[in-house]
Amino acid sequence: MRRADRLLQVLQILRRHRRPVTGDAMAEELEVSLRTVYRDINSLVGQGVPIRGEAGIGYVLGEGYDMPPLMFTADELEAVMLGLRWVTRRGDGQLSRAARDSVAKIGAVLPEGLRPFLFDAGLVVAPRDERTVDAVDVAALRSAIRESRKVSIQYRDEIDRYTERTIWPIGIVYYEATRNIIAWCELRTAFRHFRTDRIAQVDILKDRYPKRRKALLKEWQDELRADMERPDLDVFL
Repeated sequence: MRRADRLLQVLQILRRHRRPVTGDAMAEELEVSLRTVYRDINSLVGQGVPIRGEAGIGYVLGEGYDMPPLMFTADELEAVMLGLRWVTRRGDGQLSRAARDSVAKIGAVLPEGLRPFLFDAGLVVAPRDERTVDAVDVAALRSAIRESRKVSIQYRDEIDRYTERTIWPIGIVYYEATRNIIAWCELRTAFRHFRTDRIAQVDILKDRYPKRRKALLKEWQDELRADMERPDLDVFL
């Protein structure tokens, strides 16, 4: 990790917590030495960042640092919090951490009177009854989707048969217990859904797929509406 990126991550760790964070805790998360954390804290303070605290006790970031206030209604804040809590429980590890970081960022810049609507929102996402374990790094697949890259996968079907596929991933459907990759499959020359817990191996290829992802999404949406005989079906993607 570059030093500049690490300094930003130190700030994010401090934003994420409402109580003092010890140097040891930051060192563990950043996977660096305690001495490095102390140097980074001193560097940020020297740049004018309002970090309070001391070694052995912990550090906190001054409120409202370098960011203007965000204005939301109570309903908007509850909607944001409910969505982020859902992602925290249902997303892959990287997406879950991003959701928690988002809560911290929003909370850091909210006016004091609005913070209870975010942090004390009485909206709960229930735990899943069943948990499936992703066999691959879903964050890597999300990156391939953003970059419109082809992906080579080894896929296991419901009767444990394995096939090699080259797919064009265009989206992910998040169900309560599973996640499905929406993709054009070169083997089947059709859109297919691939459960992430059945993908045994992934290789992100350098090749980009030849069609624009937005156009592929529209084709998939139109096909889904036709299959369900619901021309007015609202497909969110």
